[in-house]
This record gives sequence, structure tokens and C-alpha cells, in this order.
Amino acid sequence: MRNGGEAREADADGNDAADRSGAADGNGELRQETGQSADPAPPTLLGRLKRHRLLTSAIALALVATGVAVPLALAGQDDGPPCQEIPAATRALAENPAAATRALDPGDDLNRLDEVRRLLAHEHPCSDGGQALGAVVYAATRATGPDAPHTLAQARAAFGVVAVLNDLAEIPDGMAPGVARMLAEYVVDQHLRVFGGENGGADSPAVPAESARPDGEGWTRYGRFLAPGEPHVDFSHGGAAADPEDLLPELAKDPQAFAILYAAERAWFAYYLERLDGQGSDSGYHPKPSKSSDGYDAPQTYWVDHDIENMTDRIAALMAYRSLYARDGTIPDLTAYDAAVRRYTPGLYLAQQRQLNSRPPMTSIAARKPSGRVDRNLMDARHQLNNVLDAWAAARRIPVARASALRQVIDNRYVRALWMTR
Repeated sequence: MRNGGEAREADADGNDAADRSGAADGNGELRQETGQSADPAPPTLLGRLKRHRLLTSAIALALVATGVAVPLALAGQDDGPPCQEIPAATRALAENPAAATRALDPGDDLNRLDEVRRLLAHEHPCSDGGQALGAVVYAATRATGPDAPHTLAQARAAFGVVAVLNDLAEIPDGMAPGVARMLAEYVVDQHLRVFGGENGGADSPAVPAESARPDGEGWTRYGRFLAPGEPHVDFSHGGAAADPEDLLPELAKDPQAFAILYAAERAWFAYYLERLDGQGSDSGYHPKPSKSSDGYDAPQTYWVDHDIENMTDRIAALMAYRSLYARDGTIPDLTAYDAAVRRYTPGLYLAQQRQLNSRPPMTSIAARKPSGRVDRNLMDARHQLNNVLDAWAAARRIPVARASALRQVIDNRYVRALWMTR
């Protein structure tokens, strides 16, 4: 997946500092943040076809001569890359979610990933083909209702979609909103990347609900406050590169996709705060004293802070790409872009003023009804997060020191993410 370049400057709220300190990894150990050089962008479809223009033409003529349909709508040499027609059978999957899930399920051992790739990997679909593919993706991966958990097959399909799209140079025009809706349905799972690597991920692209149950300390690597009967995508599974974060540079170009992802993260933030106790921590987590030689004991609030860091990272990354694209011309009119984001935004998400103990599935987070209309500061994301935090802390009478610590977590990660996002 080609990213959008570097976004090291401040967003519109004027943040130009950076927190370059280390951060604790998933095992409570300090990890050092290091700069990464940008990988060279993968060749585009046009670039590959230019290198093989004669071969393409020869093949097309041979297929026509033998009466075989040519899958590409070949354009003139100067008209841009040829487009691919999306078959009617593929389009029909959007109206048949069960069939769509079967088609995009890569299998527990990913043995069907190539079939998923053949169905989705179209970098330049003709006409509304990108929109059609986005509808298929959403149909295959969404739960049957706002109170229903995902199935294991739907979760595996979400992994397969991300793995396939990560291999493309660009997400096809019109496809981004459908992909964003899919990621919103897995808003908790898409943050599970800090545990990646050969020894960190699961043995399959998705795990059953039993595998996500909290251990004796009340901890699970799949997150806090999980629905008890819901499977989870494990994007850190090493069988294929499937990091949702790699899709952000492309998704952020589309104002509707941007709005969907931004709303899902803010909805999850409110949902998460509602389930914290009066001390701003997870009362179900009971860390035992460390037996390691370094004597490090994770504080009661460690995983809460970690989760809020991840939420802030994702929101700040969206804002960083918005800022970058406004500077480099990818977004030619930032005012128009922001107005479109506002039109696609359901509203504000405030946390309820009492602690909730319910554990609904992830779909209900994405389908959460807003608390009110968006205000004029919608694109000042740090302002949005801090306002929700402050209102929640005041209503719940959270200790001042803890509320200040949570605000600092947001501030630190927001500025850091603006600087680090590429």
C-alpha cells in the first residue's frame, strides 16, 4: 500500500512539538521509537502496463482472434491506464452477505487468500466498479445487526480484505467508504498491532471468542470490555501483511471514509470511558506483582492508558494525512474537503454520566447514536477528545490527578502521532 508521504508538520490546531520518548510495549517493557525510512512506492498499474505495452497488445489481439472475452477495457495510449470491468457475479455479492463472506473468507490457514485477491485486486475498475467492490467488502464483513457479534468467517474475511488491499498501490476510486465501514465494524480489533511479529500474533487470522477471554488477572491481548461471545480479527497474524494502519493514507483522501473512521474512533472513546470505574481504571484488571528480575510492576491504569494512546494515535494520524494532503495538493480545496467530512459525520459522542457494565459487540460501537450535532471545531481532534474527557471526568467526579493524567496521555500521543505519521 502506497502511503501519502510524511506528515511532520502541525495540524490546524498549531501543535508543532513532538514527544520523542520511548513507549511501553505490550509486555510492559520500554521500547525505543525509531525513525523509519519510507519504502519506495510500489509500481502502479499504469507503470507496469507501460513496461509491457507490446505484450499486452499482443495478448489482447490473440484473445480477440480466438473469441475469448478481454477482461480489460483497453484505453488509448494517452488516455491513462486501462480499466477492468467488475463481473456481474462479483457485484451481486453485495446483495448476498452470506455468499460474500464465503467468497472473501481466506480460510483459517489463508489457503484461499489468492482467490480473495483475484476477486478484489482491481486497481482501476471501470465506471462505479470501486464502489461495487466496497459494497461487497462491507457485505462480507458486517454483522447481521447492531447487537449481533461477528462470525469467525466474517472476521477472517476482514483480515483477507486488509491483506489484499495492502498489496495494491492505491485503493480504487469509490471503494474507500466501504473499506472504512468495514474497519469501523472492527474498531477495537484494528488497534491490535503492538503485539505483532513472529511470536506475538495468533496462529490464525481470526480467533473465537474463547481465545479472547480475560485471564486470571483480567487481561486479554484483544482489548478491554469485550463482548463475551464475539470472535476477533488478529491483524498481527504473521501469515500475511494485514495492518489496517497501512490503509489510512489512502482512506484519508476520501472525505466520506475519513468521516466514517473518525466517527468510529470517537464513538469507541465514549464507549470506553463509560466503562471505567470512579478512579479512571479498569476495575476488572488485577495485575499480580512481577516476578521478573527488573521488578517492573504494571500500574492498575496501564492498559487503559495504552488503549487511549491507540485511539489518539489513529485520530491524530487521520488529521496528519489531512494536513499533508492539503499541503501537497492531494486535497485541492481543504474547505470543501472539511465541509464534506462534516456532511458525512453523524454527530458528537459524549460518554454517559454513569458507569456501564454492558459488553455489546463491536458493531454496536460503530452504530452508536450521536449525543448531539457536531460543533465548529470538528477538525480540531484534540479539542474533541479533551472536551469529551473533561465532561466525563466532571460528571463522574474522577480524581483531578487522574483526569489530568488522562489528558496528558491524549496530548502526548496526539503531538507524537502528528510528527511520526508518514
